[in-house]
Amino acid sequence: MTNPTAKPKRHLHRILMAGGAGLVAITVGVYGILGGYGNSQSANSCAVSLAMAENAAPHVGGEVAAFLPAERPLDLSALAFQNDKGESRTLAGFSGRTVLLNLWATWCGPCRKEMPALDQLQAERGGKDFEVVAVSVDRGSEEKPKAFLEEMGIHTLAFRHDPSNQIIADLRKVAKAPGLPTTILVGPDGCEVGTMYGPAEWASGEAKGLIDKAVEAARPAS
Repeated sequence: MTNPTAKPKRHLHRILMAGGAGLVAITVGVYGILGGYGNSQSANSCAVSLAMAENAAPHVGGEVAAFLPAERPLDLSALAFQNDKGESRTLAGFSGRTVLLNLWATWCGPCRKEMPALDQLQAERGGKDFEVVAVSVDRGSEEKPKAFLEEMGIHTLAFRHDPSNQIIADLRKVAKAPGLPTTILVGPDGCEVGTMYGPAEWASGEAKGLIDKAVEAARPAS
């Protein structure tokens, strides 16, 4: 994970334990993050995402060993960013679909490394039930991140951008964006299913298996 203002690893463990996530082996530093954005929702309003987290939990391991299933899902539907036309969009617009929200930047080495895997995941799993939403947080114009995606041969992922970095500010208020990359699985109800701090091999069998199990729990019983 790329982070210019690292703190000792013990600080991250205290944050995670306070949130009920337990001890997780994470070999990165974090920003100091506090706040109250995105309150935990009632059991009913985030029931789908909670069921998804419970279904995915037994499949945490391997390339996604650091994935943290949500115990008290947060409503993230108001998180905003821009599409490739510069129009404002929020996660609420993906209602009914599971989203893997990935925050990245061209200056973040681990982000650059995992981008092809995210592109492959979208190519293999993207559809009416699931989409990878990768949001560039590069400041300034969209030219640099778009040029990077072109250079890397990333053609399946739709371009999303937040030059204001407001999406990071909002997530830091609920201790959900300690650095880049940060990736959050969001259920069709707009609530958090689980979070990954740092890079992962998202095209791996473990990652696809975890996501498949989460999406499976979101489908109506036949």
